[in-house]
Amino acid sequence: MGYSTWWKGWSPKKLNVAIQIFSLVSIFFEGYDQGVMGGVNSSPYYVTEVGIGEPDGTVTDTVHQGGIVSVYYLGCIFGSFAGGWAADRIGRINGLFIGCLFALVGGALQAAAQSSDFIIVARVITGIGTGALTGITPVMISETSTADHRGGYLGYVFIANYLGISVAYWISFGLAFVNNGYSDAREVLEHVRGRYDAEVEREFLEIRAVAEHSSPSSPLQFVKILVGRGSKPNENLGQRAWLCLFLQIMASWTGITAVTAYSPVLLSAAGYPTLTQNGLAGGLNTVGIIGTIISAQIVDRLGRRKCLMGGSVALFAVNLIAGAVYEASRNQPEKASQYAPAAVTMLFLFNICYAATWGTVAFLIPTEIWSSEMRAQGNGFGITGWAIGVGMTVLVNPIMFDVFENRTYFLFAGLNLLWIPVVFLFYPETANRSLESIDALFSANSFLNRNMEKNYREHSDVLAEHAQAAPAEAPKGVSSSDDGSNHGALADHAEKSAV
Repeated sequence: MGYSTWWKGWSPKKLNVAIQIFSLVSIFFEGYDQGVMGGVNSSPYYVTEVGIGEPDGTVTDTVHQGGIVSVYYLGCIFGSFAGGWAADRIGRINGLFIGCLFALVGGALQAAAQSSDFIIVARVITGIGTGALTGITPVMISETSTADHRGGYLGYVFIANYLGISVAYWISFGLAFVNNGYSDAREVLEHVRGRYDAEVEREFLEIRAVAEHSSPSSPLQFVKILVGRGSKPNENLGQRAWLCLFLQIMASWTGITAVTAYSPVLLSAAGYPTLTQNGLAGGLNTVGIIGTIISAQIVDRLGRRKCLMGGSVALFAVNLIAGAVYEASRNQPEKASQYAPAAVTMLFLFNICYAATWGTVAFLIPTEIWSSEMRAQGNGFGITGWAIGVGMTVLVNPIMFDVFENRTYFLFAGLNLLWIPVVFLFYPETANRSLESIDALFSANSFLNRNMEKNYREHSDVLAEHAQAAPAEAPKGVSSSDDGSNHGALADHAEKSAV
């Protein structure tokens, strides 16, 4: 596709804001499509239209209900890999454009759903589009961000995730009153960074050095990667793939899907009437925006690992308390109204803690640990883990709460404890490290983080590893605040120095 070049006249600030806004809109859709089913699931008309319950909105077929919600994530798996492959071959913007088409068609079909089969097909199509958008957008953010702000930039973008969920729930709340119910890399860097100095030149040389030793990926390479094949020596792509998969699955089993997709059901269990349920559900998901803002402030300062482990500790405590409060309410039904505010408070705290930690980091790490030739497609493993995890949990959550009731929270609490040693032992730190240097972590040929860190300290100099000289200091007359007009002189100087 052909593109206009008017963006080259923008200031770095304006260009970065435009990238952020574009990405916000993309992620907003992912959040909205998750949240919208929360309100839809409690709509009497929907329940009868798809044949899962009674005219009063009572769901009698929870397996069917969960299946309609979860089939969307099967589409996400296909969309994440197909979209990632397209983005690596024809560009990020082209991949996003294709994803938007699927999302547009799928969304329209969902709105026009007339039966169970109809909405199942519509949700699969929407899932394909969402998988592509969610797989490509974080990659584009990671590639246009500096190493020391990459986590924060992505964190702010994921505000849109919770904003989308919140908008969906607030729409449901409002409707409760109506009838009850995607050039050249050097040039891009110059414009995005707002300067062309030795630091930016080094970044460009790292990208070029890695690209010269790379080759295009295959759309079916993910199968080989998962079984330990399809990678060059010391790349260990299989390790990266499984880390992405399990990270997102772990995130789903913190208990977040129960709070996001079925919050009206949980609030109903706390004794609140329908109108109050919808209002609280809207507020419950809106506070996720606060958590995401917190994440943007801490994810680069504390690092990915501390955020994940600290988040697990917080989510363990919140789940434990929530389960205990619901237990007390069940054993003393006459005091249920007294326990209800405490139960709701725990749900609000859960969403803030999750959004501040796992909600951003689980999507961030998969965009950082892949080499450039297959970064977007590699991120598909993360989106696949997300789709599997969320799809699985939204399917079984209503069944779990039906069988175990409030004791389901104790299960989530135990799982959050388990995630702490898993992250500590197997997940590497990627904060404040260039995307091109992260390959050094995985050339350690070890699954243990301590061995990966040791190898990184020894082999993280990308230019030295690829036998290229580092750029010289900026020559006189070219400063780090240069507007870019002297970038040719600096590039020539750097190239002569390299010779």
